[in-house]
Amino acid sequence: MVDEEARAALAAIPALAGYEGPLERLGGLTNLVFRAGDVCLRIPGKGTEEYINRAHEAVAAKEAAKAGVSPELLHVDGETGVMVTRFVVGADTMSPEKFKTRPGSPARAGKAFRRLHASGAVFPFRFELFAMIDDYLKVLSTKDVALPAGYHDVVREAETVRSALAAHPLPLVACHCDPLCENFLDTGDRMWIVDWEYSGMNDPLWDLGDLSVEGQFDTAQEEEMMQAYFGGEPTPAERGRVIIYKAMCDLLWTLWGLIQLANSNPADDFRAYADGRFSRCRALMGTADFLRHLAAVRAG
Repeated sequence: MVDEEARAALAAIPALAGYEGPLERLGGLTNLVFRAGDVCLRIPGKGTEEYINRAHEAVAAKEAAKAGVSPELLHVDGETGVMVTRFVVGADTMSPEKFKTRPGSPARAGKAFRRLHASGAVFPFRFELFAMIDDYLKVLSTKDVALPAGYHDVVREAETVRSALAAHPLPLVACHCDPLCENFLDTGDRMWIVDWEYSGMNDPLWDLGDLSVEGQFDTAQEEEMMQAYFGGEPTPAERGRVIIYKAMCDLLWTLWGLIQLANSNPADDFRAYADGRFSRCRALMGTADFLRHLAAVRAG
């Protein structure tokens, strides 16, 4: 049934309509992703239209490919979200385990972020953390799913984070904004980044903080990524922003997980996913280190 959907999507794209070779199902939490010969086909998951703007994603995917960060884009439909990219031969799809076992992979990810952020690309969406929390809460207000106990209290506490980040804002740049490990393809020489659904103009250090969380980086991996990104030692304020965003990405993606739960997405146990993210956010925000990093960011 799923293969039939992929065959139908390929048949509707003139350049690929004649493809009759094998289909290999690849990973994806919300979307259907397939390898079809030397291309990769992505079909959006059901319900994603509630919170993904496919026209914005299409622009970002084109810009990221132009910047040399994402594989060549061969087809994209800004309405349906069906997308075809060149398959990166010899690349491993990353995971937290692979980021631990593939030497230099955190540094290659840091360099890929640097390339993207310095590219001058302009994405049509503004990824604004607190506005997105409000938007996701609105979506959830129409669903029969409970927020983790104390969620609104932590959002109120995060006002101090908002004011610290706003004290010395960094120039907004084109960011990926959703750096799941599975969105990274590593050849061993170069790291490619895929999946631009949540991308937008953002504080660049969001990407570093979020990848550190998604990759379950230890201190050494986090340092390796930051050193490669900054070309040396980050300032206390830069390091502080990365740490602050580690908590804030968990605060946001908690809500994303609850939307998946409400939409009956079978890809994961999204109740456990959301509760785990929220408790990790709360734990980090409760440390003395977090307060120290917050002060460094406020001082600039």
